[in-house]
Amino acid sequence: MNIGLLLITIVGGAAGLLSTLYLVLSLPAVIVWKIYRRIHLGIPITK
Repeated sequence: MNIGLLLITIVGGAAGLLSTLYLVLSLPAVIVWKIYRRIHLGIPITK
């Protein structure tokens, strides 16, 4: 197998994995943060 193709595959796979992990972790964090602000500070969730 061509080493260049293998390198591109590994870099592309890593980029996809990192972006997926970021989305999976950041979405619940934002929701929890908004609920926390709503309870403690009275700020609307949509703001």
